[in-house]
Amino acid sequence: MTASDAYLDTPLTDSTSAYCDATLKKPKVYGLIVAAGKGSRFGSTIAKQYTPVHGKTILQQSVLALSRSEHITEVFLVIAADDTVAQTLSFSLPITFATGGAERWQSVQSGVEAIFEAGADCEDLILIHDAARPCVMAQHIDAVIAAAHNHPSGAILGVPVADTIKKVGLNGRIEATVDRSQLWQAQTPQVFRAGKLREVLTQVAKRDLMITDEASAFELMGHAIQIVQSNHQNIKLTYPEDLSLIERILASH
Repeated sequence: MTASDAYLDTPLTDSTSAYCDATLKKPKVYGLIVAAGKGSRFGSTIAKQYTPVHGKTILQQSVLALSRSEHITEVFLVIAADDTVAQTLSFSLPITFATGGAERWQSVQSGVEAIFEAGADCEDLILIHDAARPCVMAQHIDAVIAAAHNHPSGAILGVPVADTIKKVGLNGRIEATVDRSQLWQAQTPQVFRAGKLREVLTQVAKRDLMITDEASAFELMGHAIQIVQSNHQNIKLTYPEDLSLIERILASH
């Protein structure tokens, strides 16, 4: 039995009964951008989300991308405790700031708690987006929100893996070619029911789990998440060579 199998034996607590009463109001969509990381792989002296492109920072461009969806009217922005840049910037949507933690999931958890303090209901939706992913298109934002509205837990954007995938050992030698027919590359936005997301993150903390994105936390708790196809233009600024491609994509938008 794998570690994830063991977690599936303990189902997720029902978030509505644990945290708040269900309501009949139309679910609201809250934007949440995590910008507390340093982006060490980018190799810059400044956090990569503050890299300038077309007269704005990457972070501002990411907020601008969300603003093109009629469903997003405000963004909760999670930043590092020592961040001195974010609050000096102007954004295309109203911003509420929260302080991040050491791990990404802790930063997301901080943002989720800020959203609940602002009046969110368990059945509302929280749309989590990477600070360094500025090229997402409005049609894909709307599509993943629509999918999450019709799903009990949530939905994420992604693209099918196109390249041949190799499993490589520690010695650098290929061990196998992986069947890619059911492999997808996860992207953001990732959109979840607020109450379930809150409970999932609580379980991550209690069980000291290692997760790579919020969808993987749901998976460990035994909850399937819907995937919605995006495109390869929705890239994240990770390496220096990504910047020129992002500049060209934003220019075309």
